Amino acid sequence: MPQHYPFSAVVGSADMSLALVLSAISPEIGGVLVRGEKGTAKSTIVRGLVGVLPPIEVVAGDAFSTDPAERPDAPTEQRPVRLVELPVGATEDRVLGSLHLEKALAHGAAEYEPGLLARAHRGILYVDEVNLLHDHLVDVLLDAAATGRATVERDGVSVTHAARFVLVGTMNPEEGELRPQLLDRFGLTVEVAAPRDPALRVEVVRRRMAHDADPEAFARRWAAAESDLTRRVAAAQALLPDVVLDDDVLLKVAELCAAFEVDGLRADLVTARTAVAHAAWHGRTRVTVEDVRAAARLALPHRRRRNPFDAPGLDEDLLDDVLGPEPDEGPEDDPDGPGEGPEDGSEGGPNRGPGEQSEPPSQPGPAEPSEPSEPATGADDTPGRPDPTAEATEEPTPQPTPQPTPQPTPSPAEAGTTVAAGATYRARLFAVRGTGRGESGRRSRAETDTGRRVGARPGRTGAIHLAETVRAAVPHQALRGRAPGAGGRLLLDADDLRVAVREGQESNLVLFCVDASGSMAARRRMEQVKAAILSLLLDAYRRRDKVGLVTFRGAGAELTLPPTRSVDVAAARLEVLPGGGRTPLAEGLEEAARTLATERLRDPRRRSLLVVVTDGRATAGADAVARSRHAAAALAAAGQAALVVDCESGPMRLGLGGVLAAHLGAEHVPLAEVSAGALTATVRERVA
Repeated sequence: MPQHYPFSAVVGSADMSLALVLSAISPEIGGVLVRGEKGTAKSTIVRGLVGVLPPIEVVAGDAFSTDPAERPDAPTEQRPVRLVELPVGATEDRVLGSLHLEKALAHGAAEYEPGLLARAHRGILYVDEVNLLHDHLVDVLLDAAATGRATVERDGVSVTHAARFVLVGTMNPEEGELRPQLLDRFGLTVEVAAPRDPALRVEVVRRRMAHDADPEAFARRWAAAESDLTRRVAAAQALLPDVVLDDDVLLKVAELCAAFEVDGLRADLVTARTAVAHAAWHGRTRVTVEDVRAAARLALPHRRRRNPFDAPGLDEDLLDDVLGPEPDEGPEDDPDGPGEGPEDGSEGGPNRGPGEQSEPPSQPGPAEPSEPSEPATGADDTPGRPDPTAEATEEPTPQPTPQPTPQPTPSPAEAGTTVAAGATYRARLFAVRGTGRGESGRRSRAETDTGRRVGARPGRTGAIHLAETVRAAVPHQALRGRAPGAGGRLLLDADDLRVAVREGQESNLVLFCVDASGSMAARRRMEQVKAAILSLLLDAYRRRDKVGLVTFRGAGAELTLPPTRSVDVAAARLEVLPGGGRTPLAEGLEEAARTLATERLRDPRRRSLLVVVTDGRATAGADAVARSRHAAAALAAAGQAALVVDCESGPMRLGLGGVLAAHLGAEHVPLAEVSAGALTATVRERVA
């Protein structure tokens, strides 16, 4: 079994360490969502957490980790807390459990085979890249998180079992955001980033290389710190029921949640539970305002988002207004509480690693007491002793804004002007025609792993359609040596297997090809154009699509945003999109065609929808109109699904957007009809 990197040896990640430990102390908090860039030890520290958690008592031999309190007369045993990893590509049967197929076919026994949720009960369920999790698995997690139980009703199996776990998810926001319902189910959220201090980066590399060279020796060096941290967690868990949350402190929690205008009351509950756990972590039996402050910083940032384009975070000034300013750093209220170490050591330096020390660490944290300058896992409220460098690790150092190099003043025709977007609205649904076989989503019709069962087909991969498998095997029983009317098991062959065909909806790649030329640059028109695109981006977020952005203006086109799941990034690029210059429509369509061809090679199952936002004019280069129509015809010949959002306005209209749509074989929609509300009004007028 591979040796995990010790939890207490991770450099930095103060908030993440604290959030994970508090969730382990009080699982009712609801788990932790960790957002951060690539290579910030998100997975490393989660996998290391189980190494410092106290073991639990379970009913001996029980597959569901039942608490002995539920079955007092049953024999018990101790086992470590489990970390169960849920792959983003897992099937629903594997997560929930299902009929044990081998025993059903070979022995005729209908026996339930537990899934990952059963294994994760009273442990940690970890989802790496949780924002890429398929919607049908998100629905399963939401149901289990809401009820604390998992229910299986399929293939003759009817089982309900407890499924209470600490849900931990890690994600890179560049790959897209979570569904709001799942985001709200995470009790706490933290943002992590790589340290910008060179000394901290050196220490990270030194420890990682030492671990990779000899994992067992590295673990032995940190064994004392891990053991002390385990004892501190156990002490906090035991103290938790005795912690008192006074009414005046609870009122502060309510005032805080009201001031930040969070939705619902879950924020109040999570903040209160986190504050109680934080007090227990510090060995206190009464919750203080500082516990509430620490809890709010973890529990509220992700609940302030009203739409996926809002940046997560917490207004520190508002936090101070409600709770009062943060006190100056000083000794803890409980200097002799669990896990406190000396403020200063006798010797050592920031470049000294654990492999070079004379003695192993003895304090319950990542830093040795003899090395005061060595980076630690967290600050004075995180697993470990106070860390004088934690302030530098909590947030990356702001970088100075680069000064632009002076450029010659462009001509008015080529100058770009940036216009803010108008208000967004609910956009119409635009789908790809036909039936695809892409990833499960909410846009176009497709054969997917979820949805309603519409038939069966021969196959050996996918969900087995048991009834059709049996039906296919029955006519061949006599040829296989089974006498008519004889008992015993059904004789099956591999060719009998049938897998279910389900019809649902898929997600698509929505590539925006946006005209940013001078003919579009009128302020009012560009406001409307950006509002329409943002509305379509919001729709793409809700339908779990990938999005990309091609823009064209002046003399050419560029791929402003390669296809990604992050609509936040697309919105940010759109916000600063300048307008002006000629209209290279042909170049824009050709760049879109190249982008789509590349994506088909990367992800051949995902169908795409090209959304061309233009007034249809083509004015850049020789034979601009002819070349644009040739590029459009080439896309149509390739079978590319497309939509033209016609931005032409005014009393004198040339109708070029409609002509472009005809050459593309695309749906033609005036800009004003992108809104679902506008479409409804138009239909009502025509009916009247």
